Amino acid sequence: MRESRGNLLRWQFELTWSLFEYHLERLEPGDFLWEPVPHCWTLRRAADGTWVPDWAETEPDPVPVPTIGWVSWHIGWWWSVAIDHVAGRPPRERTGIAWPGPGAPTVEWLRALRTDWLTALGRFTDADLDATAPFPWSDEPAHTVAHMAAWVNAELMKNVTEIGQLRLLRAASPE
Repeated sequence: MRESRGNLLRWQFELTWSLFEYHLERLEPGDFLWEPVPHCWTLRRAADGTWVPDWAETEPDPVPVPTIGWVSWHIGWWWSVAIDHVAGRPPRERTGIAWPGPGAPTVEWLRALRTDWLTALGRFTDADLDATAPFPWSDEPAHTVAHMAAWVNAELMKNVTEIGQLRLLRAASPE
């Protein structure tokens, strides 16, 4: 029996998520804003109490090392926008994505995004997967929703690896 593309994308996503859960279950609040080197991107409290990510419109050289907090905000940003696209909503701006803060609030936020994404994946028909997806390739030739779902899986795997490596580095670092 031939596996459907939707089922294959879901399987790939669930595999990646299982790797993420390994780290999510072990993250401590102090892990999120730990800076392994002086040149880092992180999140900082604004005067109103919200968390603001470090950001540059053009990628700096050298690229700053992100903190777990920054990577988790980054996941929340691109994933929220991907979910907006597949739900037919106008995509939120980067500045409209609020990071909940270190520890359990962010872990819960990411798990809620997972639930939203699984709901979307469960609704995709072959026709949906063949439709044009404007995200994240707004200036490139058309790609499909299947491409976008595969991109979500790949981007999540990359970000999970970054978080895992940062968590392990902090655990192994003398403080």
